[in-house]
Amino acid sequence: MSIFSSPSIQRAPPSRPVLDLSGPRLTRSLERLVNASEAHGGIEGYISGLRFKAELFQKALGPDNIDSLDEQTFIGLCAFMAPVRRRIGGWLADGDIETLRARLTALLDGDGSDVDVRLATFVDAFPGGRKYRWVRDLAAEVLHFVDPERCPLMARWIWDRQANTGVLREIWFADDIDSLTLDVPDDHETFLVLREELSQFLADNGVFRDMIFYMDLLMAQIYGDYIAEQGGSFLRTDFSSEMDPLEFTRRMLGLDGIDAESGRTRVRLADGSRFRVGDLDKVN
Repeated sequence: MSIFSSPSIQRAPPSRPVLDLSGPRLTRSLERLVNASEAHGGIEGYISGLRFKAELFQKALGPDNIDSLDEQTFIGLCAFMAPVRRRIGGWLADGDIETLRARLTALLDGDGSDVDVRLATFVDAFPGGRKYRWVRDLAAEVLHFVDPERCPLMARWIWDRQANTGVLREIWFADDIDSLTLDVPDDHETFLVLREELSQFLADNGVFRDMIFYMDLLMAQIYGDYIAEQGGSFLRTDFSSEMDPLEFTRRMLGLDGIDAESGRTRVRLADGSRFRVGDLDKVN
């Protein structure tokens, strides 16, 4: 037997990223989230909204239904994905739902060990460049809301290493954060570590139920605060009007994407019109 194949030789597992997070910043964001939500009936209403979003994604993209996914159902889901809904109409005008269905099926077909590979394969199947940056967010939202327990939300607004922006940067513990470029990968492992850190923080603050969706809301609050502090200059086309303290938070998670009474959504089709759905319960 070759010494190079000896079973006694073991490789050390790759080191996990170390995230130096600011406890005071997290505390301030959680307090703002809880206090601001009181004017809207409390934070549980937003937790219910995220639960509902996950149920829609699981119904439409679960193993029993994804083979029959049609264009109208998919566009209905896009109403709940802020980075995607303004741009998907143009791609669908030239693309087709069969191609998209096959790519989504491949994206969802795997375990937690190959998330980065599946996500990269999905993104690489589309054209590159700034015009298609939304594809990464589409994949991240699908992975998370179809299986929230296994896959954290890996959207660019949470951490984008290339742009050096996102929630991670906003809660990093450093006095000179504006001059720093964080050397932290934006891969699955980093998002898992971030989820572990936020889970511990929320548990220390008395949150034990619906932990995953509380984390989503907290991260959306953190980035929403950043957008508000910048005066809406970042993503100005999506966030341009006067808003209440939770408006950015709702938009980051797509909870503002549809009017339940009229069915009018924020999804813009290729001809510039807004997509409508008749009944949210029929999205399956």
